[in-house]
Amino acid sequence: MKIDIICVGKIKEKYFKDALHEYSKRLSRYLTVNITEVPDEKAPESLNASEQLIVKNKEGERIIKALKTSFTVALDIKGKKISSEDFADFFKNRMVFGTEDISFIIGGSLGLSDVVLKMADMRFSFSDMTFPHQLMRVILMEQIYRAFRIIRNEPYHK
Repeated sequence: MKIDIICVGKIKEKYFKDALHEYSKRLSRYLTVNITEVPDEKAPESLNASEQLIVKNKEGERIIKALKTSFTVALDIKGKKISSEDFADFFKNRMVFGTEDISFIIGGSLGLSDVVLKMADMRFSFSDMTFPHQLMRVILMEQIYRAFRIIRNEPYHK
């Protein structure tokens, strides 16, 4: 199984980069994870609703161009709420039904465009809270790692 994470913007903080590197290393014994960053649009705090829509749509076009797999999961605060066990079951089911590659999509600071949300096969929410999109990458990688530990009945999950 191969996982692509398509996300908006670059990570500048060393501590986020270090965490992503650590989870990539841990995950390498189970599967390949590739992170693709697409450029973000400038989005000052003062954008009105129509300007926000333009920003999300431009970022959405870049996300769609970067997609390489047919099965996509958008991370969306309005998506289906799942537990770590549910996430592990999601991977088990994907493996049973032969889905070899999965793309997870993380939007920018304004979220994902409607086009991206509609084209996604599934939408997951890890929390009702809003997280910075840079931190969400780390959370996603940790949850993927946790899911594969759960699947293999390996110690980690508490």
